[in-house]
Amino acid sequence: MPGAMSLKGATAHVVGGGPAGLMVADVLAQAGVSVHVFDAMPSVGRKFLLAGKGGLNLTHSEATDVFRTRYGMRGNQVGSWLTDFGAAQVRAWAQSLGIETFVGSSGRVFPRDLKAAPLLRTWLHQMRAAGVQFHMRHRWIGWSDASPEGGVPGLLFQTPAGEREVQAPHAVVLALGGASWPRLGSDGAWVPWLQARGVDVAPLQPANCGFDVVRESVQGEWCMGWTTHLSSRFAGAALKNVALEVRAPGTDEVLFQQPGEAVLTQSGIEGGLVYAASAVARELLTAHARVVVHLNLLPQREAAWVAREVAHPRGPRSLATHLKTRLGIDGVKAALVHELVSREDIADPERLAAALQALPITLAAPRPIAEAISTAGGVRFEALSMHGMLNAIPGVFVAGEMIDWEAPTGGYLLTACLASGVKAAEGVCDYLKTQRA
Repeated sequence: MPGAMSLKGATAHVVGGGPAGLMVADVLAQAGVSVHVFDAMPSVGRKFLLAGKGGLNLTHSEATDVFRTRYGMRGNQVGSWLTDFGAAQVRAWAQSLGIETFVGSSGRVFPRDLKAAPLLRTWLHQMRAAGVQFHMRHRWIGWSDASPEGGVPGLLFQTPAGEREVQAPHAVVLALGGASWPRLGSDGAWVPWLQARGVDVAPLQPANCGFDVVRESVQGEWCMGWTTHLSSRFAGAALKNVALEVRAPGTDEVLFQQPGEAVLTQSGIEGGLVYAASAVARELLTAHARVVVHLNLLPQREAAWVAREVAHPRGPRSLATHLKTRLGIDGVKAALVHELVSREDIADPERLAAALQALPITLAAPRPIAEAISTAGGVRFEALSMHGMLNAIPGVFVAGEMIDWEAPTGGYLLTACLASGVKAAEGVCDYLKTQRA
C-alpha cells in the first residue's frame, strides 16, 4: 500500500461498500483524506460475507505469471493492478488485521478459521478509527443538478428519509459492483448514469454462471431442459470426478478442458467446473444458437481401459449393474448416460465407451445475470486513465466489478477487486496532489 501522504483537508466520497470500495476507503484514510462511504444496504460487505459462508477464498497461491492468465483478454490491465497488490500482498494485508491464512490442497488461500466476519469486523474497526464515516441505506440514484460545470459532480441518494443531495467532494470513487446478486446491492443501475456522461460501458453479462440446456426429443424436436424423469430425481446432484471440454464449433480446436465438479440443475448444469468454462461458453453462445460441450465421466481413465471394461462380458447382469461394478458409473452419471446417449449407441459397446468420455451436452443460454456469481462487461479500460479515473468525468474514479474484466472463482475475483481498490486510491491521491499544486 502507498505510504503516508499529506492530503489532510481533502474529502473523497466512496459509493459502494464491497471489497473494492472498502479498500479504497482504507487506503485514502491512511493517506489523510477525509472519507465518506455510502452504501444502499443496511451494512457493508454483504457479498463479502456471503462468499465467506463456504470458507472465504481470499486469493490463490499459484505463480504470478499463471495467476495473471486467469483474467483472459484483460490479463495485462488487471496484471498492472496485481503488480502493486497481488496474492502475497492480500495475505500480508489479512495478517495485518490479525487474520492468519493457509494454502488449501487446491492452492487456494483461506483465513485460518475459514470465516469472513472476523476479518471484516476488524477491517471496519480500523477504518472507523482512521476517521472513515459510513452512510448506510444510501442508494445512489445519479448526479446532483447542482454539480459544478467541469468539476467533480455532486451525488444524489435515495434514503429512508427521502432524497439526499451530497455536495461535490474533491474526488468520487464508484465501486458499485456489476449486476450479480442484486438483493445484496449490486444491480447495475449505474450504467445509464455513466453512459449519459459519455462513459463507454460494455454490456453487463453473467460470469461464473450456470447454463440452461436443450435436448433433442425422439421426434427430433429441440426441447428446453432435461426430461422430467432426470430433473425430478437428480436436480441438485453433484457430478464428481468429471472433466469438461469445449471446442470451437465445427473444429477440433480445444478452447477449454479441465477436470472438476459440476451440479445438475432443474434446467441445466452449474458448479465450479461450469463456472470456469462460462466465459468461453458464453462467448460461443453469442455467435451460435446452441453450443455442444462434452462431459467426460471417467477423465482419470484411458480410453482403451474404458472400452475394455464396457465390452467385458456381463452375463446375466443388467447393463446398469455392469456399468456400476466395472466402471463406477451409477446414480446421476448413469442417469445422464440414458438421457444423452441413444438406445442404439448404448447397445453398442464401442460407441457407449466413447460416449462415457464425451457425453454431448447442448447449452442454450447462460442463466440470468441475477443468479451469476459475478459479471463481465462494465466500464471499458479505454474509458479510464491508468489509475482508474473516468476520462469523461475528471475526479471520478471506478473500482472493482464495475470495470470490464472477469475471472473464475478461486480467489481471483476478490484479489482483483482489492487490487483495483488500491490502484484507484493511488489515483485519487495523485489527482488530489495535482489539484493542490
